[in-house]
Amino acid sequence: MKRALISLVTLLMVALVTGAGAQTAKQNAPSKAAKLETATFAGGCFWCMQPPFDKMKGVTATVVGYTGGPQKTPTYEQVSAGQTSHAEAILVTYDPAQVSYEQSLDIFWRNIDPTQANGQFADIGKQYRTAIFYHSEAQKQIAIVSKQKLASSGKFKKPIVTEILPAGPFYPAEENHQKY
Repeated sequence: MKRALISLVTLLMVALVTGAGAQTAKQNAPSKAAKLETATFAGGCFWCMQPPFDKMKGVTATVVGYTGGPQKTPTYEQVSAGQTSHAEAILVTYDPAQVSYEQSLDIFWRNIDPTQANGQFADIGKQYRTAIFYHSEAQKQIAIVSKQKLASSGKFKKPIVTEILPAGPFYPAEENHQKY
């Protein structure tokens, strides 16, 4: 019963992210005839990544979950224990007429340590790695340029280890992990 409820909630959350749901705030309402886009970021603990994106003008929805691994429908217990290859991640739906992908990347970079491999701050393990999961060739190119710009900025003494990878299946986390 509990798993069925989680599956139903997951389906509803995916519908929200794909444009069938309401906005996070009136200021973030998409413009008329807006074509929403999606960005996916792994930045360590997904609870830490959600608030900065929720506050961003033009973001219409955020969903935390798991991506980057081959297992289907992983659970929080499996991912957080390092039993899968997934990373904790956030799926961000936004109106590109109000906010650019570049601005989303700026939020991402400001909320992670891009030099820390296999973890973020006190959260250690491959499930807490940083990665940008691109949904199009344009996003890939923008992410590469953004990473290169950050690497050449002189802000970090160590190399930037954040990966840029193609987006794969995204599995929303259980309801009790959303908007934590």
